[in-house]
Amino acid sequence: MRTQILWRNQGSMRNRCTDSGETLPSMRRRVWRLSQWSETPCGFPSPPLPWPDSRLVAERLVVNVSKKKGDGNILKDLMKTAGTAKVREALGDYLKALKTEFTMGMILPTKAMATQELTVKRKLSETTLQIQASSPVELGVRIPTVALHMTELFDTAIEQLYRIFTVKDLVQKFSKSPAVLEAEKGRKFQMFDGNITGEYVELLTNKKIVMKWRCRNWPEEHYAIVALNFVPTLGQTELQLDCKGVPVCEEENMKFCWQKQHFEEIQGLLQLITLNG
Repeated sequence: MRTQILWRNQGSMRNRCTDSGETLPSMRRRVWRLSQWSETPCGFPSPPLPWPDSRLVAERLVVNVSKKKGDGNILKDLMKTAGTAKVREALGDYLKALKTEFTMGMILPTKAMATQELTVKRKLSETTLQIQASSPVELGVRIPTVALHMTELFDTAIEQLYRIFTVKDLVQKFSKSPAVLEAEKGRKFQMFDGNITGEYVELLTNKKIVMKWRCRNWPEEHYAIVALNFVPTLGQTELQLDCKGVPVCEEENMKFCWQKQHFEEIQGLLQLITLNG
């Protein structure tokens, strides 16, 4: 006898067949005995793993037998009627057993576990947002810096010294180079042919000037904070320079720039102004 079963699972068709007396694989073998049959039919092959799905059904059953005194026709009629229902019932029982075996030992998620996992995810998300809000990301590379403090005494009134730092023509005279500036808070400036650039942060007339200040060869977008304090003395003005954020490698150049190119040049300009009346 040769029996052929066509399987259907999620729209696909699988073809499995076996001959009477054939030995099936030792892993999965199933023999159905139907009480209506005169003899035990062949063993049907088990579906390939993983197929523990109740949607797996026998789509069509084809039975071929040899003709012996009309028994073949009787068996064929039996398989087309009651036999089909019996095979489907047996397959259903088999698949239930297969599900039980397949899931044995597995820890399936429960509603409580799912709720706990969702709570943990929410807490992690809230913690991440809090960290992002409280710790803004710093861009760029941190470089070592130093602070400078310098003082210089000028033989002039405080108003005159303040003008030298804030009037374009006077800045160009002591720097002996073109300058671009407008001494107002938030305005940018350029001095010494663009080698010095920055921005005015604070201006208190005849008292204080605060600037963002950088040299052209400094790391890109790195600025020092320069504060100039004008302190009146007897007939003179003391200029106090406080500078923070100067790159360590530029410390000596910064001192030279302010001592030679600012203080000494301004002293010379003041002498020239005095001579010219």
